Amino acid sequence: MLASNNQSKLAELRSITSSLGLDVRSPAELGVELEVEETGSSFAENAVLKARAFHQEVAGVVLADDSGLVVDAMGGEPGILSARFGGPQLDDAGRNSLVLERMRGVPTAARTARFVAAIAVVGLDTEPMVFSGVVEGLITERPAGDGGFGYDPIFFYPPFGRTLAEVSAAEKASVSHRGKALRSAARYLGSYT
Repeated sequence: MLASNNQSKLAELRSITSSLGLDVRSPAELGVELEVEETGSSFAENAVLKARAFHQEVAGVVLADDSGLVVDAMGGEPGILSARFGGPQLDDAGRNSLVLERMRGVPTAARTARFVAAIAVVGLDTEPMVFSGVVEGLITERPAGDGGFGYDPIFFYPPFGRTLAEVSAAEKASVSHRGKALRSAARYLGSYT
């Protein structure tokens, strides 16, 4: 099971896992309704918290993701609070606007940022395993593109010369933080089959 209630994230994770030969189900498909409070101090801790909580509800292997945007000029914010940055009243566009507002006047060379993902695997005969992925980029001065979700419209990926919202899902998955973490998790899971 992919332990997430975020429909955009589930769609992206499912696309990546299917290309890796993993057959996964969402909580809704398994009749599980669960909100897990993210009280960890890192992406890895939050991913393990979610994976363990969902594993108590279902038999089998659970994969849980915690991920977010880390902006150097903002002292690492929004970080593990990426999905809640600015408060519950903000949607993705509002959170992007808040980041851009906080970055106003920061020169291009200092606009460095990265997406970080941690994928926790729970349900095998071992302790939870966590796989990480990172993609480096820059924060733009304005949103660009209508693909992806979250902070993708303001995250410029230099090798593509575009934001992650301006590339196809396949292009994004080939370099994304979640894609990297999931490919590592898939290799690990493959060693159990």
